[in-house]
Amino acid sequence: MAQLQAIIIPVTPFRQNCSLIFDKASKQGAVVDPGGDVAAIEKAIAESGVRVEKILLTHGHIDHAGGAAELRELLGVPIEGPHREDLFLLEKLDESGAGYGMMEARPVTPDRWLAEGDEVTVGDLRFAIHETPGHTPGSVSFFNGENRFALVGDVLFQGSIGRTDFPRGDHATLLRSIREKLFPLGDDVVCLPGHGQPCRIGEERRSNPFLI
Repeated sequence: MAQLQAIIIPVTPFRQNCSLIFDKASKQGAVVDPGGDVAAIEKAIAESGVRVEKILLTHGHIDHAGGAAELRELLGVPIEGPHREDLFLLEKLDESGAGYGMMEARPVTPDRWLAEGDEVTVGDLRFAIHETPGHTPGSVSFFNGENRFALVGDVLFQGSIGRTDFPRGDHATLLRSIREKLFPLGDDVVCLPGHGQPCRIGEERRSNPFLI
């Protein structure tokens, strides 16, 4: 079994959990949600010794995708994700970035859009793709069954759920995504969200006040 490891790199004023995920044996990895602070991401990559082969995006918000164009140029690797429904966000990353003082953000178009049932590989790690809209219409989650691990963006948090007061956010859709796409993955699955601490699906099912 390929063993997954993750290094969290807090980026942007929103302290978003950009992560460096990798196959422990081969050191092949991916950068997930490089929202900004690209120099800090580069430093973490260099210190880890990980060979980054791609960039993964869970959705198109500025704090998750604002540094993706720059990092793609620096590393020479493709971007995979999110779902194409988030194109309207990715096309205007410079405008949304300016509103938060993130002047380095640039629009970006992924090399590969993702949809339900797709698979993404990182070294020998395999991730099943689940469409989990609600926070944004194109949000996706990445699930690695062998390691019982999911990258969920801003869909589910420890004790909370994603905001839906952004353009094309929808509360009912978000709840449906969590209950129909994340909960069936299993109570033992650990989720790495876009902000805050990792959480476990079973605990969120039982005690998250937004879901009980």
